[in-house]
Amino acid sequence: MNQPLAYVHPEAKIARNVVIEPFVNIAKNVEIGEGTWIGSNVSIMEGARIGKNCRIFPGAVISGIPQDLKFDNEETIALIGDNTTVRECVTINRGTKASGVTKVGNNCLIMAYAHVAHDCVVGDNCILANAATLAGHVEIDDWAIIGGLVAIHQFVHIGSHVMISGGSLVRKDIPHYVKAGREPVSYIGINSIGLRRRGFTNEKINEIQEVYRHLFLSSLNVNNAVDRIETVMPASKERDEIILFIRNSKRGIMKGYYPE
Repeated sequence: MNQPLAYVHPEAKIARNVVIEPFVNIAKNVEIGEGTWIGSNVSIMEGARIGKNCRIFPGAVISGIPQDLKFDNEETIALIGDNTTVRECVTINRGTKASGVTKVGNNCLIMAYAHVAHDCVVGDNCILANAATLAGHVEIDDWAIIGGLVAIHQFVHIGSHVMISGGSLVRKDIPHYVKAGREPVSYIGINSIGLRRRGFTNEKINEIQEVYRHLFLSSLNVNNAVDRIETVMPASKERDEIILFIRNSKRGIMKGYYPE
């Protein structure tokens, strides 16, 4: 760690075996876990909490103050879990008094030029591809994959095991297990390949697909489709997760796909 060309504030808490490359700037009130590598020209600002065995590539800025005019220099943090990779020129802002924290989970890959705004929560095992942009208060559940150049509106909720096509503009919530794309963003099927890779059986995948047939490929509105799913399909963890997601959605969910 003893890199003479880096600046590390004497109050920063740096664990053993952390590698800090030249021209890094680490402010006070920063904690970095064991085995993490910090590439050259990285700025780690006040409030950063970085886990073990992470890799932060050159040019990244972690825990910068929020781009929110209501921010009043309150004490907040940006939390990055273990084994997460943050590529070149990524920006992850710290939280505001709304929640106090911006959080990126364990085992994530945040590709170059992505932006994670204040008060976002990104789950475990997520991928944000190049230049994906999250506005404030976005919530992304575990195992989601966000394509390159995707822009997500503030307060949107992305479910687990979702895949979003590159270049999409996401204004509505996207429920678990699906693929989303087109403009406006809409349902294009379930993420069956991703689900198989993660151990879902064919029977379970077919069950999830049947839920979305009722929701997106019928003539029913969302409320009636949810009632029908509860009536005709037996309860299961996945069915109930989807129903709960829809009922808790504050922005409403994306539309189904209806070919002309």
